[in-house]
Amino acid sequence: MSIVLKHAKIYTGDEVIDDGYIRFDRQIEAVGPVADFRPRPADEIHVVTGQTIVPGFIDVHSHGGYSYDSMDGDPDQINEMVTDMVNEGITSLFPTTMTQSNDAIDHAMKGIAVAAEENPVIQGVHLEGPFIAAIFKGAQPEKYIKDPDVALLERWNQLSGHRVKLITYAPEDAGAAKFESYCLANGIVPSVGHSNATREQLLNSRATHVTHLYNAQRGLRHREPGVTGHAMLEDNLYCEIICDGFHIVPDMIKLAYEQKGPHRLELVTDSMRAKGMPEGVSELGGQKVIVKDRQARLESGNLAGSVLRYDEAFRNVIAFTGCDVNDAVQMSAVNQAEEFGLTQKGKLTVGRDADLNLMTRDLHLQATYSLGRKFAHTTA
Repeated sequence: MSIVLKHAKIYTGDEVIDDGYIRFDRQIEAVGPVADFRPRPADEIHVVTGQTIVPGFIDVHSHGGYSYDSMDGDPDQINEMVTDMVNEGITSLFPTTMTQSNDAIDHAMKGIAVAAEENPVIQGVHLEGPFIAAIFKGAQPEKYIKDPDVALLERWNQLSGHRVKLITYAPEDAGAAKFESYCLANGIVPSVGHSNATREQLLNSRATHVTHLYNAQRGLRHREPGVTGHAMLEDNLYCEIICDGFHIVPDMIKLAYEQKGPHRLELVTDSMRAKGMPEGVSELGGQKVIVKDRQARLESGNLAGSVLRYDEAFRNVIAFTGCDVNDAVQMSAVNQAEEFGLTQKGKLTVGRDADLNLMTRDLHLQATYSLGRKFAHTTA
């Protein structure tokens, strides 16, 4: 039996169909204008007049949520966390680690690998640190920071089942060139982040991605472009954006959008375990986190990830930049799929996985389908 949703406005990632239908089981079987629709006996047809369908969201930077954290390394808890994240429209996720002891990262890699064996929403791992610059540590514990180490990265990649697809590191550190060579030879995207690199240093780097643009990096100055300026100037760089209005004020999100365009920005949540939980005291990497007014901060005042839902980020980027839904689709699914080689994800085209979000006209989630399986939603 196949599911058919008809009379929706469909954003496929390639085109916009104003009055469309989509037929799917685990994969997409047909998509097009309703005028071309021909029912089949086994179709389960749902009329969704006035609603919007977009590709499932791809979050390549999320530490946790709903009381769980990737670093806990418990496969059952990681799977519970991932299921909760599907309920905010995320159909592909890179569980993200943080700067911790070698043993703690070992444990996380093993747990994620087990969870990924049974959970196809997990499409990779983002290793954030420990190879970063202490001056821009953000909420990463300084005592575990170290220079880039190929042997350690190779160990963690093996423990994850060769699932590491993205690594945040400081390219100005010793050994970065050898480290980058390993990444590029093993399908790992090198991402500059938590870095004090100058533009001159970055011009000699092979990083192709920027972790949470503006945040925890050498900023844009009139005599030194820094990481932020380099990101704005280099057309080939993909840049993450935490679109909660706290990590970056809306005007600066608009500036990044106008400079980079929708094809090089990627919405991420950078969420931590307190997402989806009542405000109060939480934890990140053994550090006390206080969640108040929808912001997660260490006792020092540093932001410690976010409690941002992805569907909220999707609406926010439209509100903050004035972009259209099609551009938001690029930044929430298409770019990530293209950058990380997720050939079955990111677009609503025949043969790809049936990962899609059904939304109201004002872009509030009604249903998410992950590999054709429907998930219920909490309200946002």
